[in-house]
Amino acid sequence: MAGLNCGVTVALLGVLLLGVERLPRGAEAFEIALPQGSGITVHIKLGTSTVPAKPCYIVISKRHVTMLSIKSGERPVFTFSCQNPENHFVIEIQKNIDCMLGPCPYGEVQLQPSTSVLPTLNRTFIWDVTAHKSIGLELQFSVPRLRQIGPGESCPDGVTHAISGRMDATVVRIGTFCSNGTVSRIKMQEGVKMALHLPWFHPRNISGFSIANRSSIKRLCIIESVFEGEGSATLMSANYPEGFPEDELMTWQFVVPAHLRASVSFLNFNVSNCERKEERVEYYIPGSTTNPEVFKLGDKQPGNMAGNFNLSLQGCDQDAQSPGILRLQFQVLVQHPQNESNKIYVVDLSNEPAMSVTIEPRPVKQGRKFVPGCFVCLESRTCGTNLTLTPGSKHKISFLCNDMTRLWMNVEKTISCRDHWYCHRKSYPLQVPGDILQLPVQLHDFSWKLLVPKDRLSLMLVPAQKLQQHTHERPCNTSFSYLVASAVPSQDLYFGFFCPGGSIEQIQVKQNISVTLRTFAPNFQQEASRQGLTVSFIPYFKEEGVFTVTPDTKSKVYLRTPNWDRGLPSLTSVSWNISVPRDQVACLTFSKERTGMVCQTGRAFMIIQDQRTRAEEIFSLEEEVLPKPSFHHHSFWVNISNCSPASGKQLDLLFWVTLNPRTVDLTVVVIAVVGGGALLVFALGLIICFVKKKKKKTNKGPAVGIYNGNINTQMPRQPKKFQKGRKENDSHVYAVIDDTMVYGHLLQDSGGSFLQPEVDTYRPFQGAMGDCPPSPPPTCSRAPTVKLTTDEPPSCLTPESESEPYTFSHPSNGDISNRNTDIPLLNTQEPVEPAE
Repeated sequence: MAGLNCGVTVALLGVLLLGVERLPRGAEAFEIALPQGSGITVHIKLGTSTVPAKPCYIVISKRHVTMLSIKSGERPVFTFSCQNPENHFVIEIQKNIDCMLGPCPYGEVQLQPSTSVLPTLNRTFIWDVTAHKSIGLELQFSVPRLRQIGPGESCPDGVTHAISGRMDATVVRIGTFCSNGTVSRIKMQEGVKMALHLPWFHPRNISGFSIANRSSIKRLCIIESVFEGEGSATLMSANYPEGFPEDELMTWQFVVPAHLRASVSFLNFNVSNCERKEERVEYYIPGSTTNPEVFKLGDKQPGNMAGNFNLSLQGCDQDAQSPGILRLQFQVLVQHPQNESNKIYVVDLSNEPAMSVTIEPRPVKQGRKFVPGCFVCLESRTCGTNLTLTPGSKHKISFLCNDMTRLWMNVEKTISCRDHWYCHRKSYPLQVPGDILQLPVQLHDFSWKLLVPKDRLSLMLVPAQKLQQHTHERPCNTSFSYLVASAVPSQDLYFGFFCPGGSIEQIQVKQNISVTLRTFAPNFQQEASRQGLTVSFIPYFKEEGVFTVTPDTKSKVYLRTPNWDRGLPSLTSVSWNISVPRDQVACLTFSKERTGMVCQTGRAFMIIQDQRTRAEEIFSLEEEVLPKPSFHHHSFWVNISNCSPASGKQLDLLFWVTLNPRTVDLTVVVIAVVGGGALLVFALGLIICFVKKKKKKTNKGPAVGIYNGNINTQMPRQPKKFQKGRKENDSHVYAVIDDTMVYGHLLQDSGGSFLQPEVDTYRPFQGAMGDCPPSPPPTCSRAPTVKLTTDEPPSCLTPESESEPYTFSHPSNGDISNRNTDIPLLNTQEPVEPAE
């Protein structure tokens, strides 16, 4: 009752002491009277906005000034030289209250002078109260309560409250606040400075707060935040974003209805360099047996708390040479308890020393309407908006979230090989563990990093189901796909997205890669059985990638070069091993006629090689038109090798393969049968004639082989070299030499000994065919584009074996000037493939 009488007395005294009178001279003239001893000072000064084109002045006693100060006991009359002074000037009304020299005016604080008699300027009311260190002052705010804002933010109605405290002679900024929040009271020691800013158009004529006397709080300040229902509050440490005062203590008290749950998350924080003590936050939670619960600023903060609780920030003794900055911005979210909050999930990573799991919010656009938060909690208490489960441990987690689709999960696992002797030919499955699939959160990415010793081993991926490469012509429509990309730090290369349901049987890559399983729909758990890759460590090879493809007989197989949107990297070679069944013919088609490539150094080539005949076609990707649709009866290679392209140019090729049943023309069959019969009759006649000739010569003495140097020795496959018809020359006559000593005298040297002929032996390479892609030509080659055959197969490829070696004899000496040297003795061209 005494306090109430005191407040009424102060209000009456203020009305009697202050006399502010507006003169009847129109809107341009003002008179402000400040009684002696009121402790009020009024300042009218230019604002901080840009200077208008036409200046404006304060006119007092026929003088034009830009600033006017009115102190207690003064009563000036003034006008403005312009019609819109609110665009030029601001007014500050400051009242100093010294509670150390006399009693403090506790109770509701009035706006003095009243806003109704002040000029229509942006105005700021400032109350500066000083008190003893043992006295606590409490600012109480009526409804609507206050909401703290950060630097750079503004209040929608333009009304702001800037509150500061005192530490000896130092002013500490507590924060800036708007209306419509949760802050109901702020307690401070030694004094308080309150600044209320009102825009010139705002009709408010009350301060909205009162001052009360409290006992010592033994800390910098206490801020009370009251929740009446679901909602959130963002709060900051003193002096934010600058440093919190050294070795100080600040407390927030939260009033939460018992049927709601509160969770704390730190939005931004920094720690200083401590010499003594340790910076920390402390919680007083109702019902906790370990109060206070102490956390570091980097820890996950408590969540799912019922009832009122306190949060305190404690600083430390900072290093004088390098103090650093302690600051904290955090959010308190109050909402109804969720169904998942009482369910515990166990994620066992004890046997996964190289796998980490992160659960985080899915990026979505937030509206202005209150949305309950999504938290993931460890042991039901340590909660946060995101959580990372460290490898090698077992974790118990729960969720405080009204909509689990607002969260997703990312997992990363590393499989590395350090000893290539141990890893050679070993295989590892790439599958999502069951502990991950059982969580009620969508799996976004599961990435495997596959690391191998450089230049020692390569990698081979074999899917459980054949894969399809994602293209615009045939996009993946499954709930997940695999992204295969290089994991070499300096290499920006990805091979593409792949999903089940295609024709790719395996993918081989040269060095480190990452394989990321990415999901696109919540129903991935239902299709999880379709996922599964096996990685094997294989011998090292030099190409960036090799794809093994078995086309489907019912659909096209679309394939494209890696790095589709940025182009194949410089000096990179990629191959496709395309299998063709015996009863099918493959049609290879390219999506465009030319690549548009311009090489700065080297050449860009494409090689198409038949795996059975080894016939190759080499195309320059700079100069030539890409091949028209071509048909292939056997399995074949497609190899694409890039140069160093000129700036702005890139190599990107899209092609597809279709299979059609192999057909045989009846006319070809008839001709082959008739021709075969005729050839058989001719062969029988030739044998009979040959036998008769031999019988006639047996009675004439030993058979002598006659060498005719004028006969063309070219093989019968070159009919254009014969100048006469077959009946007019003896090229078809074969002589049999029974006695090798007929020419014995020609084989003797000067000493009478026999010379052995020089012999070359051709032994074909034994082994399987089609295991390795064709070797591209040198990138600096300027060879024309022609059909070629390899004189000698690559070391990793072996031709079909023959039953016997071939032996050719060449004389060591002799005159060969009469021979036709334009055509070699043996034709090196590939034999023509027989008709299928």
